[in-house]
Amino acid sequence: MPSASMTLFHSPMSPFARKVRVLLHETGQLDRVALKEVQLTPVNPSAELNAQNPAGKIPALRLADGNVLFDSRVILDYLDQQHVGEPLIPASGSPRWRRLTLAALADAILDAAVSMRYESALRPEDKRWPEWQHAQREKIERSLQQFEEQAIAELSCHFDIAAIGLACALGYLDLRQAELGWRQRYPQLAGWYAEVSQRPSMLSTQPPV
Repeated sequence: MPSASMTLFHSPMSPFARKVRVLLHETGQLDRVALKEVQLTPVNPSAELNAQNPAGKIPALRLADGNVLFDSRVILDYLDQQHVGEPLIPASGSPRWRRLTLAALADAILDAAVSMRYESALRPEDKRWPEWQHAQREKIERSLQQFEEQAIAELSCHFDIAAIGLACALGYLDLRQAELGWRQRYPQLAGWYAEVSQRPSMLSTQPPV
């Protein structure tokens, strides 16, 4: 078994880092990357991570030559060019822009859900902003509705960059925003997720509960 030549700074709870780990599994690159767990919040940074990534965010990928890539979108693009199988990001043309746009929409769900988590778990109760929470929830609902109505067929044909992003986003909603009950309103997404959540790459990267 070859030794790992790269290091991924991650947290098992981070959905953005989970995307990278899923892609590593799907493309057969697990042995190439060592995992370095980092625990942090916006108000509790990691000095070690800050030395690697000035933004202080995970995931960050340290390459064999010492250079560090961030954020998850950059890391995913890099890793997708390091394997010999079918690319998970189309190389060019309208398929590339469509799949990257869907992946960005999945990231928008994650951004909103993480913001809601920080607002409810880290901000003092007397300083919480209900209108902010509502606005983030609306972003999630609009994004899920578009996936439900316009992208199910595309998602079902290939577990690529867009599907990985959405699967990790839905997993994070289950973990941190279960009260949203998204399955009731988006039955096609629920059926799709029930299937892809059983992929080995998704099962092996489930966050601890």
